Amino acid sequence: MESEFPDELEQKFDREETLRYGENPHQRAALYLDPASTRPGAARARKVQGKELSYNNLLDADAAFECVAEFSEPAVVIVKHMNPCGVAVAASSREAYAKALACDPISAFGGIVALNRALDADTAHELVKIFLEVVIAPDAEEEALKILSEKPNVRVLLTSSMPDAKETTRTMRSIAGGLLVQTRDEKVLEGEPKTVTKRSPSESEMKDLLFAFTVSKHVKSNAIVYVKDGATLGIGAGQMSRIYSAKIAAIKAADVKLSLKGAVLASDAFMPFPDVVEEAARVGATAIIQPGGSLKDKDSIDAADAAGIAMVFTGIRHFRH
Repeated sequence: MESEFPDELEQKFDREETLRYGENPHQRAALYLDPASTRPGAARARKVQGKELSYNNLLDADAAFECVAEFSEPAVVIVKHMNPCGVAVAASSREAYAKALACDPISAFGGIVALNRALDADTAHELVKIFLEVVIAPDAEEEALKILSEKPNVRVLLTSSMPDAKETTRTMRSIAGGLLVQTRDEKVLEGEPKTVTKRSPSESEMKDLLFAFTVSKHVKSNAIVYVKDGATLGIGAGQMSRIYSAKIAAIKAADVKLSLKGAVLASDAFMPFPDVVEEAARVGATAIIQPGGSLKDKDSIDAADAAGIAMVFTGIRHFRH
């Protein structure tokens, strides 16, 4: 701990470029690079086309790329305002993109798309059908770049490789008069999830549960994520009450005509009340994954048993502020 967080913290950053503005036009901003870091991502990516990157573009592209790096299968993440609005894995990037887009095509407008495979022409043909701000991938086929050039304002970033989702690094965030430093949230689980209900999840449910919990790690707290067949169906993010995140996720799914019957639900932190379980039962979800650890865990377990829902505890939470 002493060596990890020394009494005096000195770190050198080199200014890479001055940005057009910060989060808003009246704010000034610049991008600085850590010369000691080799982590692939938006900050060091090669821009092969598109307008100048903005402060918000860089934040969103970084969030999308870090999320998509969690998956070994071909995956696509669509981010809007630092939150995933669609995530999917599939046999191909094109299929993953179609599944991710179906989750929230409204929010995807003007969004950021991240891939964990080289961008191919088939996927590029789909990307140019809507307005996007940034596409970030480890590489791209020449034909794919030619197709994207039809939309010259779209920033296309190539990183050459994927970041290691399990790499232990430090993250820093400034507050008034100081700096908060922590180790990066480099894990999804600690050991095997524990079934706490009478019914255990099926093999397919467990696969979706693990996928959903991984996505929830990258959604602002309070986070609720509905998933079926390796694709998000509804995401509720950043609400002050977990039940409202659950309700928003269900509303979003209903708005795009996606049924939640047979879906699974992931929560980034424990459920202190049975209300989220009851909401999941109302929309037809069949399994839930959550950290557990509330003094009232039994209330949620009892509600799951009453609804025939399988529930597993992970023992690890993923608050994201």
